Amino acid sequence: MKMKYLVIVVLMILSGCGEAANDIAEGDTAKVRPAQTYSWRMVTTWPKNLPGMGVAPETIANMIRKMSNGRLDIKVYGAGEIVPALEVFEAVSQGAVQMGHGAAYYWKGKIPIAQFFTTVPFGLTAQEMNGWLFHGGGMELWRELYARYNLVPFAAGNTGVQMAGWFNKEINSLEDIKGMKMRIPGLGGEVFNKAGGTAVNLPGGEIFTSLQTGVIDATEWVGPYNDLAFGLHQVAKYYYYPGWQEPGPTLEAIINKDAYDSLPEDLQEILRAAILTVNNDLLAEYTARNNAALRELVDEHGVELRKLPDDVIKALGKISMEMTASIVDEDPLSQKIFKSYTRFRKNVIAYEKISERAYSDARLLVEGGS
Repeated sequence: MKMKYLVIVVLMILSGCGEAANDIAEGDTAKVRPAQTYSWRMVTTWPKNLPGMGVAPETIANMIRKMSNGRLDIKVYGAGEIVPALEVFEAVSQGAVQMGHGAAYYWKGKIPIAQFFTTVPFGLTAQEMNGWLFHGGGMELWRELYARYNLVPFAAGNTGVQMAGWFNKEINSLEDIKGMKMRIPGLGGEVFNKAGGTAVNLPGGEIFTSLQTGVIDATEWVGPYNDLAFGLHQVAKYYYYPGWQEPGPTLEAIINKDAYDSLPEDLQEILRAAILTVNNDLLAEYTARNNAALRELVDEHGVELRKLPDDVIKALGKISMEMTASIVDEDPLSQKIFKSYTRFRKNVIAYEKISERAYSDARLLVEGGS
């Protein structure tokens, strides 16, 4: 009897081991079973491999590919490779491609209020834009607006305060702007029109030739880092600051909502993490590169760096306040976005007076500057 019971116990143990082995085998199979993969296309408004902005989409795609272990593979196309630069919004909205990288003010003809999610003249700086978007309710409003177009938006980079632009004649008064044709997009272009000039909206890849051939008389692009790469110093003499028209332009990554919703949650989170990383890194890159590029433009290429006269800045500021309010239509969401932005701007300026600006003034005082 003892031997009988022993045999039964041994058989039970062996049976359990067999089931455990099967479970392990099935688990191993699950581990090596290929997960679903996704192949996306991203179109951009930038020339391929333009330093900073043009490289940012590639950085996003590479990060996502690595973090997802190849499960989400995104191929990036520069302006004009699949769609023209200024048709990125439509291509992603309609699902022709899954993703885009650009700037919301390029779509002002379709959604005027969207300009607030890139930049407005005399508006928020890069740091302030991030504050409004991520902790001031801006991102929720942005997503509510873009949901109408089957899109999910993300903040995907910022160049910081830009330059006022390149000119082939001096700007001593507002009269010098009258009759001038200038490449200047967004609300800044509307202000320029009101000041007596003619704003022209051109993608980056067309700026050099247009300025060289006289199609335009002046242009703003970004700042020293990108302007040097474009060779704009070869076709214009005067380089003006400050960039009143673009104090903190936020770039955007837009994703077709159907494509986004088709992803499992972990890939959605990888997307968000990669884009957020690039949003922060791009501003750091421009902060690090702009001054060295400016020194090269001035010291090696003889560019004449000029500050816009105070009366010109004040006049442009007055027009800007009027134009900014004028783009708000009867749509309740448009009004909500405008109120949120202007309220945040007012509050952040009040604190900036005793923080950023006060510190900058103190630093200049210590260094003997002015």
